[in-house]
Amino acid sequence: MSPRILPFIMVLAAMAMVPLVSTSPFYVNLTSQVAIAAIGALGLNVLVGHAGLNSLGFAVFPGLTAYLVAWLSTVGGFDPVPAALLAIGGTLAASMLFALVALRTTGLGFVMITMALCQIVWGAAYRWTSVTGGDNGLSGVPRPGGAVLPLERPEWFLWLCLCVLALALLQLGRFFDSPLGVALRGTRDQPRRMSAVGYDVWRIRFVAWMLAAGWGAAAGLLYAWYHQFVSPHMMAVTASAEVLLMVVAGGAGTLAGPLIGAALVVLLKNLASIWIDRWMMLLGVTFVVIVLLMPDGIVPGLGRLTAWLRRFRPAPAPALVPRERTDG
Repeated sequence: MSPRILPFIMVLAAMAMVPLVSTSPFYVNLTSQVAIAAIGALGLNVLVGHAGLNSLGFAVFPGLTAYLVAWLSTVGGFDPVPAALLAIGGTLAASMLFALVALRTTGLGFVMITMALCQIVWGAAYRWTSVTGGDNGLSGVPRPGGAVLPLERPEWFLWLCLCVLALALLQLGRFFDSPLGVALRGTRDQPRRMSAVGYDVWRIRFVAWMLAAGWGAAAGLLYAWYHQFVSPHMMAVTASAEVLLMVVAGGAGTLAGPLIGAALVVLLKNLASIWIDRWMMLLGVTFVVIVLLMPDGIVPGLGRLTAWLRRFRPAPAPALVPRERTDG
């Protein structure tokens, strides 16, 4: 077992044990929210941390999937599992079309185009009342259930979310270490040089875009099953900015950063709001402190802090080598 995998296994195991140590479904549901947010943040991290494409329209992927599965399940009459497969397929098909527009530029232009796409889809969800329910959204989204996999129970749904999260960590970890992942980081750092040596920069970025869309769609599917309700709010620009904050706060380009950022945001939203009325101010102050003290995020900042502390560790005493006796 690789030492790098062990911390993730320990964290996932601790999250899976929450239903066994807590009698309140509140903490079980809270852990499910953290897992769903972490899946979405891992997807956005492919674009932000490894492709160098900062997006303010990521909420399109989970939002579109959530609306598709909600409409297919409640209006179309499909069973939850076929509706989920069709919803993810529809989101990936739409993402291909979005990529033709968004990947024509980088930098600030990419940010503006993704935000515009997000606003277009949000506007359609808000105004197309006959299909999306408008501001009232779509409710009553069914979860898959049954004697074998009773997902209507909070603990079983949490374990499903953790299985998807573990799959995301495994797949993205292997992708980032693969030659394609290395080439993706090359397009981030030196796109002209990568193009000059024969790499198709657009296609590499397209793969990253579709990978982000796929995990965003998985997060949107779990979101719809968790809340059993979908509204245009989940496709607003503020929702995209929230996921971006998770990635940046935890550490873009790292595998653990999105998990830590997602846990931080979800816990502050759900726990701090119980005790503090102006919890949004606390959330803002927290991120300001993170940016000031750890500009690259929590995970890289802790790594630098650990390396700095190791400099003050006393050096081991040199081993005493016995001298050889010489006669005469």
